[in-house]
Amino acid sequence: MKTYRDHYFLKAKAQNYPSRAVYKLKEIDAKFKLFQAGMKVLDLGAAPGSWSLAASERIGATGCVLACDLLTPTIVFPANVRFVSADVFALSAAFEEALATLVPFDVVLSDMAPNTSGTGFSDQARSHALSCEAFKLAQRCLRPGGSFVVKIFMGAEVQAFLADLRRHFSSVKGFKPKSSRPESRETFYVGLGLRNV
Repeated sequence: MKTYRDHYFLKAKAQNYPSRAVYKLKEIDAKFKLFQAGMKVLDLGAAPGSWSLAASERIGATGCVLACDLLTPTIVFPANVRFVSADVFALSAAFEEALATLVPFDVVLSDMAPNTSGTGFSDQARSHALSCEAFKLAQRCLRPGGSFVVKIFMGAEVQAFLADLRRHFSSVKGFKPKSSRPESRETFYVGLGLRNV
């Protein structure tokens, strides 16, 4: 895997975050004001752990982050983060149990991405499938009025996905963080104010 040793990579190392991706969430939070003290957050695709760490800092000791991924992060999380191994396409009993103890969540985050093949159409389709699963979990687990952040690779399926998001949230905004690599096809969509539909 290629490592991009740019400004954000070096900054993450200096600030003890596992990856440069932390600054994407920080930019999203700065723009959309996602987090408050005491919130419950579900972080899908959490490895290597930067988004969970950033969320845990913002929600404080009275909040809780449930982090999940197929890969197990190697970092030591703070006490307000719980990690469970999970595949969104085949949810484990352990993950379902963890969800049941914490629902509803205030924020659902998805930084999930497929292992890229270099074939644009295939990568976009797999990214879309992951985004759809994240959205299903958001609808199931978010409180009314809650927020959803999802990463998706831009492709033909995005407009239909966005239309579905807009039916369920009061506001849906696209955002490309400065810390996202310019050549990357990733975009983040932020759904604010989950509706009862």
